[in-house]
Amino acid sequence: MQLPANFDSICLDGIMSDWLSSLREFSVEALVVLGPDPFAGHENRLVLALHPPRLLEAAQSLAASQDFGAPWRDSDAPLVAWQDISRSAFGDLGRWRRLWLAHGFQSVVRIAFPLTMGRSFECYLFSARQWPDRTEPSQLAWSALNIWPLLKRALAEARNPLSPRELECLELAFQGMTARKSGEMLACSERTVNFHLANAMGKLKVDNKLAAVRRACLFGLI
Repeated sequence: MQLPANFDSICLDGIMSDWLSSLREFSVEALVVLGPDPFAGHENRLVLALHPPRLLEAAQSLAASQDFGAPWRDSDAPLVAWQDISRSAFGDLGRWRRLWLAHGFQSVVRIAFPLTMGRSFECYLFSARQWPDRTEPSQLAWSALNIWPLLKRALAEARNPLSPRELECLELAFQGMTARKSGEMLACSERTVNFHLANAMGKLKVDNKLAAVRRACLFGLI
């Protein structure tokens, strides 16, 4: 089982903790970040970050569900969703809602940050309150939009399997550069660039540059 990245990253966990503290006036007591599993299928999601840690089972249940997953994204659904958990906790796909309800949570706001190929990163903000209208959910969505660049960078750094040089070569490949042109820009040989690209492909478990670039995007590296 892959644990959330902030469990082993002081920097990332600090960002999550500070963000949660800034949302106390909205009674937000839990944050979850889901993202695509780079090594699995279209519908598979991972819990990338979670605060507080005691809610891991509930967060994993959310990630394993179909709710807000690939079918939702493929239907041109909105990027921001607000839901009263208690009103939809007992359907066929309600296990994750029942778990969160058991922890005392009443409402959730979900904000998506789209990636390539219909994937996305998703931030979930859970509150112990029921919100009477869209005012507070809108403010929470605004909060997520503001912190996301910092949070995404910290997530990428915590999860990055590549060396700095391997990532540089992949970024240049993403820009359409050949190995020869990349070598000129990096002041090294074409052979060295291909060496780094081969290492990156091995770490990302693919056999070509295009697939490596795509998988790096799913990590949030590009």
